[in-house]
Amino acid sequence: MIGNRSMSTLKTRQNLDDWTPLSWREFPVAQAPAYPDPEHLERVTNRLSTLPPLVSSWEVERLRERLAEAAVGKRFVLQGGDCAETFADCTPGAIANKLKILLQMSLVLVDGLKLPIVRIGRIAGQYAKPRSSHIEKRGEEELTSYFGDLINGAEYDRNIRTPDPERLLLAYYHSSMSLNFIRALIDGGFADLHHPEYWDLDFLGKAGMTPEQRADYTRRVGALANSVQVMEIIAGRTIDKISSVEFYTSHEGLSLPYESAVTRTVPRRSGYYNMGCHLPWIGERTRALDGAHVEFFRGIRNPIGIKIGPKTKAEDLLRLARVLDPDREPGRLVIIGRFGAENVRRVLPNLVESIAETGRQPVWMCDPMHGNTTATKSGIKTRHYENVLEELLASIDIHEETGSVLGGVHFELTAENVTECIGGASGVTEDDLTTRYETLCDPRLNYEQAMEMAFAIARRMEAKS
Repeated sequence: MIGNRSMSTLKTRQNLDDWTPLSWREFPVAQAPAYPDPEHLERVTNRLSTLPPLVSSWEVERLRERLAEAAVGKRFVLQGGDCAETFADCTPGAIANKLKILLQMSLVLVDGLKLPIVRIGRIAGQYAKPRSSHIEKRGEEELTSYFGDLINGAEYDRNIRTPDPERLLLAYYHSSMSLNFIRALIDGGFADLHHPEYWDLDFLGKAGMTPEQRADYTRRVGALANSVQVMEIIAGRTIDKISSVEFYTSHEGLSLPYESAVTRTVPRRSGYYNMGCHLPWIGERTRALDGAHVEFFRGIRNPIGIKIGPKTKAEDLLRLARVLDPDREPGRLVIIGRFGAENVRRVLPNLVESIAETGRQPVWMCDPMHGNTTATKSGIKTRHYENVLEELLASIDIHEETGSVLGGVHFELTAENVTECIGGASGVTEDDLTTRYETLCDPRLNYEQAMEMAFAIARRMEAKS
């Protein structure tokens, strides 16, 4: 789809008078697989626009407040989850385990950083993924690439790979079910800070943490439980408000037909809210300044993330910030760096300093996963734990050296003991990758690697203090 507006009109895009949830249609759309029946797509999106919201505007505004605090070092953001969710993974066990791993990691971070943790899952909507090519070829046959369950199916079959509008409705329903279960777990005491030992996964002590990690985790659990008890003794009453935790959802806003269909106004608030999740983000492949995704994102009231890579120029990032956050609203902009271990020290300092010179205070986050993707000789996509950790620790150093604040981290991870990333204490080797390689897109940290990463952050922050 080619838009009618040129770059010369971008200077007017700080004004929302001409913005609507569908104004993105006038701009070039990246990562948009073609639907064979546009009228069918229109019928589905019209139906989506009438369905109840998945999140509330007050939850979105509360997250903005939390992110504003993270931007100045008063909170820390832990964002994580699957590379791409599948409809088949919408089960009680899978959802509970995803919540558990984030709760466990956040507990380690709370103890190490001595800061409140903002927990954001890549969950209940992360059903679409950008691809390097729109076409996948096997032999002489060419089919549409798998863009995630929101768009098409993974099986290499022409009918299944054809983009299907009905999947937008399926994604909404699965997101709704996932969110409903997450809220039920949290409201029912699943995340009770009085009993963090409840968050243990079934395989702890078997194929989970190392003995050293287990001892460290047990110590931190005990310290948190004791702190809660001391606070209650001092207050002379139970601290009911910390019997559960806040949990927010996020996904890449890749499919603009879906995102615009779940965007609407709400009573007694101005502007439009994307009611499909709390924090949508723009990917590295879709953040073109003259593109449809930037046009859509500039008009929603949600906090928004921007993924940036090693080729990002400071002037382009500054232009994006002016378009997406013209009023410099606290908690509005989340900049997520994904540079790669070999690039982060070369690229990140200039970007941080350029933004700081404008007086802006976005939430800077480190995504050490995407820039460190590689492939084995046999073509298996993987990531090396040591490279992921190197980029993360380098990012912490850079923000300290530039007087900035690293406000959070963004991981692709799973609570399962998959073998998709090489290295770490779990000892996954290249030969082990085929043992339990389950991702349909990008490799994820397994349970032990994710926990090891949380411990590394906690130790690094403890050393700083």
